[in-house]
Amino acid sequence: MTIKREQILESLRTVYDPEVPINVVDLGLIYGIDVSEEGDVDVHMTMTAPQCPMSSYLLQAAEQAVRAVTGVREVKVELTFDPPWNPSMIKENALKDLGVATDTPASPDGENCPPDK
Repeated sequence: MTIKREQILESLRTVYDPEVPINVVDLGLIYGIDVSEEGDVDVHMTMTAPQCPMSSYLLQAAEQAVRAVTGVREVKVELTFDPPWNPSMIKENALKDLGVATDTPASPDGENCPPDK
């Protein structure tokens, strides 16, 4: 059975940063996933900050999530800070779920604001 990258991503979406109610995929912490034909999976991920107090937890949770995918043989989760994470890496749908983003872009001239009553 061939493991698809999408299967790994779906499993990683079950891992949430305890400090932010967003999963590690939509938070932009997953930089890369390599899946071999034999079922070995390498995940390259980052943290929101190098001194993140939850890094051990998140790395372990990510490894467990990948191991839960049927057909996975070996898992290696590598931590990198290149490039450094920044808030622009958060997926738009995650921001919308938090109520931070809307479908209507803000206009600097107030064009999208409702009229004064």
